[in-house]
Amino acid sequence: MRAVIQRVKTASVNIENNTIASIGEGILAFVGFHHEDTSDDLEYIANKILQLRIFCDDKDLMNLSLLDIEGELLIVSQFTLYGDARKGRRPSYSTAMPPNKAQIYFKDFIEICELKYKKVKSGIFQADMKINLVNSGPVTILLDSSKIF
Repeated sequence: MRAVIQRVKTASVNIENNTIASIGEGILAFVGFHHEDTSDDLEYIANKILQLRIFCDDKDLMNLSLLDIEGELLIVSQFTLYGDARKGRRPSYSTAMPPNKAQIYFKDFIEICELKYKKVKSGIFQADMKINLVNSGPVTILLDSSKIF
């Protein structure tokens, strides 16, 4: 599983000019699933997102987690995180989880996050979403459950 997390002041998901989810200060997490992912991958990424110390303390050092600041989490599915553009000009998505299975994993991932933390919102799987955000910092972190980066 992969995630691109962004520390945000605000973020929202819009579908057909309707805001379906929005958050204040917190994390916007784009998540993608590998075809070999298991529930362990979901747990690993959920824990990382919630506990990663990327928020500033009173000394302006990144020492606080989302849990510490009681911020919000917005989760958006993005299969393109498994796009492989090493060959040619069109990315291959052959290692991404098939949509029917990925939809279940996306739902499960949201549920895992909600069990660990109550301030969780999400986009809609496979919807044509418009994401608005005010990146704070900017701070953008890449996570991969296979720990390749």
